Amino acid sequence: MVWGSSFILIKKSLIAFGPMQVSALRILIAAICMAPFFVRELRKVRRENWPALLVVGLLGTGIPAFCYPIAETQISSITTGILNSLTPLFTILIGALFFKVPATWSRILGVLLGLGGAILIISRSAGDDDHNLLFGLFVVFGTLCYAFSGNTIKSKLQNLNSVTIGVVAFTILGPPALIILLSTDIAQVFSSDPNVWISFPAVCFLSIFGTAAASILYFKLVQMTSAVFASMVAYLIPIVAVMLGMLDGETITWIHGVGFILIMGGIYLSRRG
Repeated sequence: MVWGSSFILIKKSLIAFGPMQVSALRILIAAICMAPFFVRELRKVRRENWPALLVVGLLGTGIPAFCYPIAETQISSITTGILNSLTPLFTILIGALFFKVPATWSRILGVLLGLGGAILIISRSAGDDDHNLLFGLFVVFGTLCYAFSGNTIKSKLQNLNSVTIGVVAFTILGPPALIILLSTDIAQVFSSDPNVWISFPAVCFLSIFGTAAASILYFKLVQMTSAVFASMVAYLIPIVAVMLGMLDGETITWIHGVGFILIMGGIYLSRRG
């Protein structure tokens, strides 16, 4: 439910901030929350863990944090939430291609069905809130990143607890995020844009709960079960995203519905395999 609300929070964050500012603030605030625990958790990290931690930091948080705000400058939070459902399908695909996770015909068919739903949404004008649906490709790329990250946690980081993974992965992203943020007109936005007091609380909630806290819980779930099982949160994320988007006045059309059904059908088939 927290992750499902992320897309409407990104939308509200974009009222005052640009997409690069939203992304950098999201990462920076999460890193600040984690920083007090960094030294303690760093002692638990072995040298061989660092490549995997860098992958999780960049692909599990860093790159997607920039993809989604860029996407939502042109597409609705509803469309973003539905496309985000591709995560478990890509988790299966990436697991089979790069992590030696078995792939059955049912899983392959599920991936193809889900991709068909995504192509339908991106290729057709789904609503008045979607101005350039090609920006949905940023969401697709973000879900690919999440898929790599989930498989990496399961296969490479079982020796670290989820708090250590989250604290180290987020904190190392803090300095680059600060540099990016300071390269923008962030000071002017805070001093002159009256909407900043709508957008800043939204990005704070997005950072603390939707990024830092939720990610640690997700990392733990991956370790306890599997990357594919943990990615099944995608069943609920689009439902929450659609409900919140509609409450905010966004429109949902038959294209959203058919695309959503195809993606959910793909997830169902992939689970049967």
